[in-house]
Amino acid sequence: MVTAIIVAAGKSERMGGKVDKNFLSLVNKPVVAWSLLAFERCAAVDRIVLVVRKEQLAASQAVAKMFGISKLQRIVAGGKTRSESVQAGLKVCDVDTTSVVIHDAARPMITPEVIAEVVKASKRSLAATVGRPVTDTLKECAKGTTVSATVPRAKLWRVQTPQAFALRDLREAYAALGDKEVTDDCEAVEKNGVAVKIVESLKPNIKITVPEDLQLVASLLK
Repeated sequence: MVTAIIVAAGKSERMGGKVDKNFLSLVNKPVVAWSLLAFERCAAVDRIVLVVRKEQLAASQAVAKMFGISKLQRIVAGGKTRSESVQAGLKVCDVDTTSVVIHDAARPMITPEVIAEVVKASKRSLAATVGRPVTDTLKECAKGTTVSATVPRAKLWRVQTPQAFALRDLREAYAALGDKEVTDDCEAVEKNGVAVKIVESLKPNIKITVPEDLQLVASLLK
């Protein structure tokens, strides 16, 4: 069985004010509903676990009911960090779950087709993520904003979500990390010796971080 863990428990600090970006309106539905619907419509995913802020548990139930998310098995409160929130989701996966797909709800443009590709790739190579090659010129600034070097970009990728893993591998990776933080779940398994395959993203998969991102994604979804 494949369980998707959709993470929507972040602080949304860069959105300004006391808002939860995952529950803001995006075109005609809350941001989190877009990801829920994409995973609901993906045949490669059997169940969904949603991780949200504690104060959004009731609102999440209402959203799931409103949009008919039949695969949703559990809604749990997240932790202080993204890693803690992912682990909260891992703890409630059903015993017959063999693979997990982790996705940030703040990426509402994800499609069922891309999700399925990542799941398929993870079954061939144990772990997989969606990503895009870096096209910008990269500069390293050893001190402040003064450029100290240009970083070769030929082998660099910008990694996104969803990211898929064997459940056992991801649990073992986080157990090995202890209190150390990682920037994404791939880094956790990488540190534990698991190779990760990248599936190239050919469509926009923008992460909503600042108010301008919400406007941009809305314009693309209309």
